[in-house]
Formats: sequence, structure tokens, C-alpha cells
Amino acid sequence: MAPPLGKDAQDRQGRRPSRRALLAGASAIGAVGALGAAGCSRVATASGAGGGELLDRLRAQGVVRLGIAGEIPFGYIDTDGELTGEAPELAKVIFKRLGVDRVQPVPIEFGSLIPGLQAQTFDVVSAGMYINPERCAQVIFSDPDYQMLDAFIVRKGNPKNLHNYQDVVEAGATFATGTGYADIQFAVEAGYKESDILIVPDQVAGLNAVEAGRADVFAGTALAARETVKKSAKAESTKAFAPLVGGKPHVDGGGFAFRPTETKLRDAFNVELKKLKASGELFRILQPFGFTKAEMTDMTAKELCRG
Repeated sequence: MAPPLGKDAQDRQGRRPSRRALLAGASAIGAVGALGAAGCSRVATASGAGGGELLDRLRAQGVVRLGIAGEIPFGYIDTDGELTGEAPELAKVIFKRLGVDRVQPVPIEFGSLIPGLQAQTFDVVSAGMYINPERCAQVIFSDPDYQMLDAFIVRKGNPKNLHNYQDVVEAGATFATGTGYADIQFAVEAGYKESDILIVPDQVAGLNAVEAGRADVFAGTALAARETVKKSAKAESTKAFAPLVGGKPHVDGGGFAFRPTETKLRDAFNVELKKLKASGELFRILQPFGFTKAEMTDMTAKELCRG
């Protein structure tokens, strides 16, 4: 909040949308409805018996529908029309191991991912979504497949010497971030007035705002920031840092989201994810998207849901 942007991903990207929202807003349900009207049939209603029967149905169908947000490098459709990104590529491997041969993308805006999952527009959220207490009250998560720090996009040379949210407040800098990004709360906690934050659609729009001088800084994930500025002659990314939450450094982790009834599917997913972590294959899957070993994690969803 994706992306995590990484990889030589710049070469494969389609559009480069937004990162992880702090909360999936209820107002996004309208977008879900529009998507359904466009021809996306709903998945079968889950049964609560035995933790849900979705895994059995997916095996029988041979396909799982993935909600993605078109965000590089987390989950997006590339210029060849193919589904890719760290989360979909990981999903392909894990669901294959679970007996589901094919994944089918359902593109939707980031803020509509949780409402879309709840409305059964797709089976699983596969968008590198940050795991936090607010979201854990609405869905259940796999353990995270990565951890992520923040970084800023600033003008070349970082003329205002901005390296964290406290610097932004002290410098009186014009601060921008994406719609629903967790960075909004990080900036507010540091003392920045929320009504003064410039909200833009995604990291590319943030880069454009910085290059044009409409913002001094754009906040996003460290991975997204460093990849977004690769071809910019006017902007650069700062070093990664941990924002302060409750006065303590905070590290986010991203994973897959499931409907609360689907504990059977979530648990089976976690078993395979744990095997990939132990073998080192998880890193091999994520590395082409710009992830480093520093972004691998042993955190659990339970830890992140506690906040």
C-alpha cells in the first residue's frame, strides 16, 4: 500500500495505482456494485459449517477469484494483459498446492477490496493489504508475506530535509499522500492537520505533485517510493523509516484477506505460506518485484491485529 513497488517492475507495469488504505471505506460499496453491473458474477455464499466450504468448492471449480487493486508491485494487470504482482504470483503458487489450478483477477479500487470481499464479488483479497486492527474487525488475514517501512518522495536533493513525519510538521511542508493511505494517520499523529493534507489517487500522482511543486513531499511505502522515482529527473526517495504510532516505531505487514467464515481456507493457506518461508521460495517469488530480505518477516496476523 501496494506497491510494495519493486522489481524491474517498471518494465512490466500497466497503470500504477494506489497503496494500502488505512480502512476499506463503506462508501466504496458503490464501486463494487458498478463492478458487478459490468458483468462480474458473485461467488457462491460461504457456509459457516466447519469453518466454511469455500476451499472444497474452489478445488471443484479449479479457479479462485482474486480481488486486486491495480497497484504495482502488489497486484495488477501488466501491459500484456496478464495478472501479476507479488500477491497474485504468490497466490498462483499456494493455490496450486491447495489443488486450485487457476487464478482469475477481479480488478477494483483499493478502498472497495474489503466491501467487495464481503459482497462475495471475489473469493480472496490478493493485494498485499496491510493487516491492522480495523481491518481485522472486518475480515480474517493470512500471516503476512512481507513487512514494510515508509519513505517519502521529495524533490532532488531533499531541499527541506524531510526524513520522517515529525520533520514534515516542523518544516511546515506541504504534505501529500494517497486516498485512504495509513500515512494520513501517521502524519496526523505527528501533529499535521488532516484538513491540510493533499490527497491524490496514487503514487504516480504523488510524484507528479512533487515534481510540479504542488507538494513538498509524498508519503508511501518504501518500496513504492523507490520504484516510482526511478525514472524521475526531478525527484528522489528518502531512506526507509518506521513511523511512530503511540510514540513507538511501527512496522506494517501485508497479507491476504478472507471472509471471516473461511477459516479452513485461511488456515490451509497459512500452512503453505509457512513452507514457502522455510524453504526460501517466498523470497524468490517476491524478489523480482523489488522486495529485499529486509522485507521478509516472521510476524503473524495475530500480532498485527493487536496493533
